[in-house]
Parts: sequence; structure tokens; C-alpha cells
Amino acid sequence: MFNRVIARLVSAVAFSVVTLWSHAAEAELAVIVNVDNPTDSITVEELVNVFLGKSRQLSGGTKVIPIDQIEGEAARIEFYDKVVKKSPSQLNSYWSRLIFAGKGRPPYAVSDDREVLEFVSANPSMIGYVDMTAVDDTVKVILTIH
Repeated sequence: MFNRVIARLVSAVAFSVVTLWSHAAEAELAVIVNVDNPTDSITVEELVNVFLGKSRQLSGGTKVIPIDQIEGEAARIEFYDKVVKKSPSQLNSYWSRLIFAGKGRPPYAVSDDREVLEFVSANPSMIGYVDMTAVDDTVKVILTIH
């Protein structure tokens, strides 16, 4: 009887730790632009269109250049899963078809949040995404992704 109680207790603690860890692993993402960019917000639909190469302009007329993160980066995986609703293989297939047809190229990709911040803060037309904890005063958050 005592062994069963201990086993259940250990199981409950393990489940709690895994649950907490999985929630902590999901970061909050910030979609960012240069502080001089006139855009203050963006819809998810506009954002998807920009990052899938369907549009280079926001509804207010502001032209944007998307900056992506390299394959395998946690922020990229989360961004495409939560916002674009595509897995890495679906995304690769999508871009392969467009490239083959001569109808587009994927956004330029950099290695991490730090580089996204550098590119966006140096160019008023760039738009990117980073972990919310990476945001500083050189950029403006126009959308938060939970």
C-alpha cells in the first residue's frame, strides 16, 4: 500500500513538472518593426501574407521587408506553427513550389533574435519576430503572439 502511494505521488509530481516545463517552453513572440516605421499594428492575416511572399505592403500602404530566422530556431518553429499554421516541411514545400515556378523567394533568414533586432533597428522597412524577452527600445512591437 505504501509503495502505491509513493508511486502515485512520484507520478503526480512528474506530471506537474512536465506540464510546467511545456508551458515554459512556449515563449511569447513579438512582431517588430523599426521605431521610425509608421505602422503601429498588424493583423495576423497581413503578417501571414508578408511572410509567405503574397504581399510586401501593409493595409496602410507601408512597404515592408520580412526578416526570418533560420530553420531550427525555436522562435521560427513557434512563429510558423502559431501564425502561419505550417510545419517546417509544409513551409519548405510551399517555397520550393514558388521558387520552381519563379513566383517568389522566402524571406532572408538570420541566425537568432539578436540579428533580427540588428536588421530591424537598422532598416525602417523591415519586419521580423523575436522572443518577447529580446525586445529592446530600438524596435517597436506591433503584434504579440501567445
